[in-house]
Amino acid sequence: MTDACAEMNYRTVFISDVHLGTRAAQAPALLDFLKRVDADTYYLVGDIVDFWKVRRGPVWAQSHNDVIQKLLRKARKGSRVIYIPGNHDEGLRDYCGLNFGSIEIRRDAIFESAAGKKYVVLHGDEFDIVVRYAKWLAFLGDRGYELALWTNAPLNWLRNKFGLGYWSLSSYLKSRVKSAVNFIGEFETALSGVARRYDVDGVICGHIHHAADRMIDGVHYLNCGDWVESATALVETHSGEIKVIHWQIPARNTGLISKRDSAPSDGSLSEAA
Repeated sequence: MTDACAEMNYRTVFISDVHLGTRAAQAPALLDFLKRVDADTYYLVGDIVDFWKVRRGPVWAQSHNDVIQKLLRKARKGSRVIYIPGNHDEGLRDYCGLNFGSIEIRRDAIFESAAGKKYVVLHGDEFDIVVRYAKWLAFLGDRGYELALWTNAPLNWLRNKFGLGYWSLSSYLKSRVKSAVNFIGEFETALSGVARRYDVDGVICGHIHHAADRMIDGVHYLNCGDWVESATALVETHSGEIKVIHWQIPARNTGLISKRDSAPSDGSLSEAA
């Protein structure tokens, strides 16, 4: 087992798909993560604020404000913060190339790890054919997904009563539906092709709410996951190792008490020793 205190400081942190402004956003979990984790650089890899939901009527708790304030405070204290908008916050793409205070807005970025590996960083919705060519269908799917997420709250209230930990029905259904599994595989393959076009070693993305760390035909494919279903992020150690971490939500507790750390190359999340 590695020293937990030493793991609280990283060279780089990658976060995506927080969906602030929605009831499903695990803002308290992310706030806890940001309080405990320091990094030289933070990449916000899209869908941090869900403007699709904001236009319909946001659910904006104090914890959502706190997350924004915490990120701004990190930037003021010297951390580099790079915001790469996704499809749910695509309005910010009009400002790519500009800096707002200490926040850099970029369409995509080339990231070089401490180990000398280069990665293209982008949200990934550009390679989702539904989002690109049938936005009305994407909006419809978003409402269905929102309904599935809504069921997580009462279900986990019951689980909490029985002393069980957090479990995501929407994530479970997504992992079991064949078409969703095929979509994830096709998405990962498409993003790996992007890395080849950029002539880099790998790709770092978000969008599909499915954390991953694996090799695809010689390309290192990394997905940040999300802070809606799984509370996951990518972190780079000062030696250049990049991995998925999962901030676990325990039963009968609104705070977070442990971290799950994934070393397997297949992208699965395993309990830290």
